[in-house]
Amino acid sequence: RSSDLELNVYGDDVEVDYRGYEVTVENFLRVLTGRLPPSTPRSKRLLSDDRSNILIYMTGHGGNGFLKFQDSEEITNVELADAFEQMWQKRRYHELLFIIDTCQGASMYEKFYSPNIMALASSQIGEDSLSHQPDLAIGVHLMDRYTYYLLKFLEDIHPASQNNMDDLFKVCPTSLCVSTPGHRTDLFQRDSWRVLITDFFGSVRKVGITTDIIKLNPNDTITELSPEPEHL
Repeated sequence: RSSDLELNVYGDDVEVDYRGYEVTVENFLRVLTGRLPPSTPRSKRLLSDDRSNILIYMTGHGGNGFLKFQDSEEITNVELADAFEQMWQKRRYHELLFIIDTCQGASMYEKFYSPNIMALASSQIGEDSLSHQPDLAIGVHLMDRYTYYLLKFLEDIHPASQNNMDDLFKVCPTSLCVSTPGHRTDLFQRDSWRVLITDFFGSVRKVGITTDIIKLNPNDTITELSPEPEHL
């Protein structure tokens, strides 16, 4: 058995909060925009604010301007762009990194218009995004080429790494991907070479320090907080 097939894409500490038939376009958009029923537990919410860096990584079957969910519905590039704009207006992110591995992947970020979004795709419009290698035991491909080479690159990233986004753009050249990966940086306020990969992958969580009294409700949700805590 090839050691390549033994890569664990989830790692040892990843919690899967939505699985199976819970993974729908509606639920995905509700999580992003925060439009969830009051009864939704914290584990199924995106508890972000205007200091949060958000990573969204999508992979699956798609085409020009859409990505399939469960082979029964699709999310379009317009729906995704509008959801990101709602997030920005509601101060739900500081910077957002969007990565998609699907056929004609670049079509999914061409409609974005909100600030501070950087986007990467495994293929250009009109191109297929190809699988890497099959598991002969079950007869299906387990991973696409772009995701495979990106994961191999990220395996060497640690919290002190100084690799930047320009390095990420080069992880799967056409000779390996058999497609033409693309990226979009015009909406991002920082130069890509100044953005560390650890700003989104493998970073150490920042802690806010305040001397103010914090009042907690029965659900332990912070309701009063110093507006500009010091970052460590």
